Amino acid sequence: MKEQISLLVTGAGGMGGVNFVRALREASVAVGRKIFIVGTEYNTFHAHFPELDVSVRTPAHSDPDFLKTLLKVVREYRPDFIHPSPSSEAKVISGALDEFTNLHVHSLLPSEDSIAPDKDVIFERLSSAGVSVPDTRRLADIEDVKRAFLELGSPLWLRPKRGAGARLSLRVDTAEQAELWIRLNVLQGRAKLDEFILQSYLPGRDLAFDSLWLHGRLVTSSARERLEYPFKHISLTGLTGTPSVARTISEEAVNSVGTEAVIRLDAEPNGFYSVDIKEDGAGKLFVTEVDGKWHTTAPLWGYACSKVSRDVLQNIAYDYLLLGLGEELSQIPQYDLYQEGLYLIRQMDSGVVLLDGKTGRSWRVV
Repeated sequence: MKEQISLLVTGAGGMGGVNFVRALREASVAVGRKIFIVGTEYNTFHAHFPELDVSVRTPAHSDPDFLKTLLKVVREYRPDFIHPSPSSEAKVISGALDEFTNLHVHSLLPSEDSIAPDKDVIFERLSSAGVSVPDTRRLADIEDVKRAFLELGSPLWLRPKRGAGARLSLRVDTAEQAELWIRLNVLQGRAKLDEFILQSYLPGRDLAFDSLWLHGRLVTSSARERLEYPFKHISLTGLTGTPSVARTISEEAVNSVGTEAVIRLDAEPNGFYSVDIKEDGAGKLFVTEVDGKWHTTAPLWGYACSKVSRDVLQNIAYDYLLLGLGEELSQIPQYDLYQEGLYLIRQMDSGVVLLDGKTGRSWRVV
């Protein structure tokens, strides 16, 4: 075991990157092991957030020079491991992974196809395998909207095939509402008509499943229910992506559905996978999304829970790093890494609180 680990974190200034770096800093203190972190970031303002040893600005992930810049950073700093935070950058790096492997950089990434797949691809792959997904209709022309309402009923959930955080999504009660929303976003250049899909509306609980895999083997996982979103009062849907309040749950059905969704997306899962699950009015579980990247709060949960429990194996970011470096993990549960009934409470400029829902005890962790 090396006394010092060096790694490259791309997109380090986004929420996921900041949480990942923070979690590793906590692990470094807990185990007394030096972790040297080189972080890259496109946004010059966000680059100030993470606690890095070296900060490097890169072009956007869509720029041909993005990959060249990362390889230059690797040659200069010789990191042991690379972790791309946003899905957009992970997809680029996974597609060129041999170039990093040839420079002796370890990673723990899924295939490029398993990272941020289109939502209609997800539903085709999962539904054909018998995993419950919402009834979904593609839109080739505006008349398909009326047909979707005739076939699926009302209300429906209108969303684009790509993107996270409920981007451009809306509950629509009539075909007219859906058509107006599509036309507005097309006119303002946010999307094209055929980039939208319509799905059955699911009014039940909003659940998340995060899982860590190694060459097809589930290593550990956790599940939670999202309870509130930041700035929900100014959002048309009440959803704004990452939650401001969520609580851990321990439910065999959720664990089973989350695991099955990952396996159906990727026959040999490797790395971290996130699954979004919604309930219908009767409590039946439906997978709405699965991605070969973790939710932005996954490392924050690990940071908070490991800090409070003083169990470094609850630090999921550190577990992931060790696995990627070929080190063994022992005594870690496959499911329910965190105890049930813990609330993670966040608000802009107010920090983060971990609350035990059973005892009422709370800890300010950030």
